[in-house]
Amino acid sequence: MTTVPAAPPVPEKRSTVRDFLSSRPIQKLRRNKLAMLGLLVATLFLLVGFFAPLIARPSAGSNCVRDLGASSPQEIANPLSGVFWKAHFAAPDSCYSIERESFSPTPTPPSEEARFGTSQGYDIFYGLIWGTRTMFKLSFIIVGITLVVGVIVGAISGYYGGWIDNLIQRFIDVLFALPGLVLTIILITFLKASNPGIDPSLPIILAYTVTGWASYARIVRGDVLRTRQLEYVDAARSLGARDWRLIRRHIIPNSLASVLTLAVLDLGTIPLSIAALSFLGLGFPTGYAEWGQLVDFARAWLQPQYWYVMVYPAAFIILFSLAFNLFGDALRDAYDPKTR
Repeated sequence: MTTVPAAPPVPEKRSTVRDFLSSRPIQKLRRNKLAMLGLLVATLFLLVGFFAPLIARPSAGSNCVRDLGASSPQEIANPLSGVFWKAHFAAPDSCYSIERESFSPTPTPPSEEARFGTSQGYDIFYGLIWGTRTMFKLSFIIVGITLVVGVIVGAISGYYGGWIDNLIQRFIDVLFALPGLVLTIILITFLKASNPGIDPSLPIILAYTVTGWASYARIVRGDVLRTRQLEYVDAARSLGARDWRLIRRHIIPNSLASVLTLAVLDLGTIPLSIAALSFLGLGFPTGYAEWGQLVDFARAWLQPQYWYVMVYPAAFIILFSLAFNLFGDALRDAYDPKTR
């Protein structure tokens, strides 16, 4: 009787997501309780920013409700209505104007109308909730642009070397020689003065992009200098791969660990800088939902009976920054080869 040989076992198809979650850095990150706490708090802030139209719903008759095309604020809570999706994904600028309960400069304590009280007549709760969305929007745009520019410039500098590398690095040295905050203030002031009526977020984004890409470029350059000497890069080059293909497919993907951890940390520090600009009067116009303005409103009322005008904005700023710093520090340690 002839026996039929058994078919060779079919290799189990590995999942990319499973491999990622079971990798050593992610396992180390998951064991870090402070990192998980930071990720949890950051996620809560992200949800608060996204669901701001539901958490701090505009009042009836406000410009926000009018510009959304709603007949009543209740339509914002109805997912079957187009107003719901417009409020969450394309809210008009009028929705970012803090609702004003009165024109009295004297703060009023928390109540049903203003859960966190008022400061200069503005609803603190509304300003903080919609300000969370403002901070996330600016942080993601600024970090995204500076990261892309820094990665491209750093990869070119590290890969080609020679006079190209020398020229780029000397320009970066000039940027680092200038105080970052001072340069940002100068750029914002110049852009606002030369373009009156411009969207207030554009000068902030441009100024932070000009001053922020250099740190990413220098880190990527260092990683590229190491990566371009590896064997698989030489093998791809010997097979005829062109420079841009080598940079895009082989060098950049293996040189991003350090710079991505820095980007996570910047997501928590950039809102602090933007709040400082608003505190100095260089940020958004008065009444715009932004945390720095609420701190500025509280300067004249630092008295025990008006504790709420400073405590709530300060708590949002501190928790937001702390969350991203806890997670970013743990992420950097997890991907640091020296700690493995």
